[in-house]
Amino acid sequence: MIKKLIKQICPPVILNLFSSIGARNKITISKTQVNKTVLANPEKQDLDLYWNDEYSKILEEWGKDSTWNEIQLILSNCKGKILDIACGTGVTMKLLDKFPLLELYGFDISDLLIDKALEKNISKDRLRVADATKTNYLENEFDYSYSIGSLEHFTEHGIDKFISESARYTIIGSFHMIPVSRSGDDIGWIKNMQSYFNNSETWWYKKFAKYYSTVYIIPSKWEDPISLGRWFMCFK
Repeated sequence: MIKKLIKQICPPVILNLFSSIGARNKITISKTQVNKTVLANPEKQDLDLYWNDEYSKILEEWGKDSTWNEIQLILSNCKGKILDIACGTGVTMKLLDKFPLLELYGFDISDLLIDKALEKNISKDRLRVADATKTNYLENEFDYSYSIGSLEHFTEHGIDKFISESARYTIIGSFHMIPVSRSGDDIGWIKNMQSYFNNSETWWYKKFAKYYSTVYIIPSKWEDPISLGRWFMCFK
């Protein structure tokens, strides 16, 4: 049952699932529970989970039936240097490797996750340990970049730095899959095992429009009881 659930969800809900793996209890999320965990002004990210070996195993599964298919469709007709932002264990990089016109690179803040990516025979010259808010990549180094289920876990200041940095090193377009609130409200910073923003499309659109001239919003197949997946397709 746990494996089936993992395949249907992305990081915010995975984290609730992860906390109950030992007990093997069914996870449910209600609006009442969400309201009890909202924090008005988050001060920092929750990062410890990215160095947990069991969590790294979960990252090997969660996007199979949704976001991993979508990023392949998005990039299948592109060419050039591509950066996987917060690449985790490198699963999407391996999936995209089938496209000969893509030159794939990735980074993650966790050296444990990067080690998992190296185990997939991804070249060490294509991977690095880095913070998404300050990567030290060259300006306009990549034709395209993307992130999946990552940006919502940053503080509001971190989100601004993340998007600004992606615009600095990306020439053409940067694509980001983010959960937005089902209600359309700006629910705010939700504190479960790992914290994240569950806000409206409009809230997120304004963040991207600050650094990109054109932003399209496209539905993702991913969803959970309180959020819907959205791709923010950002172009210079």
